Amino acid sequence: MTAKDLPTPATLRKLLSYKPDTGLMTWKHRPLEMFATEPAGKTWNTRFSGKPAFTTLHDRGYRQGFIYHKSYYAHRVAYAIYHGNWPVMGVDHVNGDTGDNRIENLRDVSPSVNGRNAAMWSNNTSGVCGVGWNKASKKWRAQIRVHNKDYYLGAFDNLDDAAAARKAAEVEYGFHPNHGRPALA
Repeated sequence: MTAKDLPTPATLRKLLSYKPDTGLMTWKHRPLEMFATEPAGKTWNTRFSGKPAFTTLHDRGYRQGFIYHKSYYAHRVAYAIYHGNWPVMGVDHVNGDTGDNRIENLRDVSPSVNGRNAAMWSNNTSGVCGVGWNKASKKWRAQIRVHNKDYYLGAFDNLDDAAAARKAAEVEYGFHPNHGRPALA
């Protein structure tokens, strides 16, 4: 979807009320002039005005809903309403909770930066992102991926040393402090 296809933030503000401290959105009352017929407007306002908006849950936990028959993610709409422009790159949920659309939890970042704030993969067995047991060498192997390139950080006799190497690399490459948190259920 191109920027010209998106409703303007001003239009969004006419249609929705957004509370940045809670992340909740509700539908505003719409003037009857916005509808093809007066009965359609009255029906819509009776059914939706003042009620929560974007309540459908996507399978990955994102809230979504429709504006003029097109589907949008709530976090992108919230960002646009608050900042007055649609996000340029992608919206990262800082705390990892894709249903938490408080403005303090939303930031417009590149996919690369967003990846530096990822939860631990569900198949991780060491409990530390980027650290795994190498059966052949009988050592803990640490690595990190930055800008789609893997960097080998070393092989270590104990998990703590491998974890320390990984954590140091995360700091060096500007990973978010939340990176590697347990995945939300």
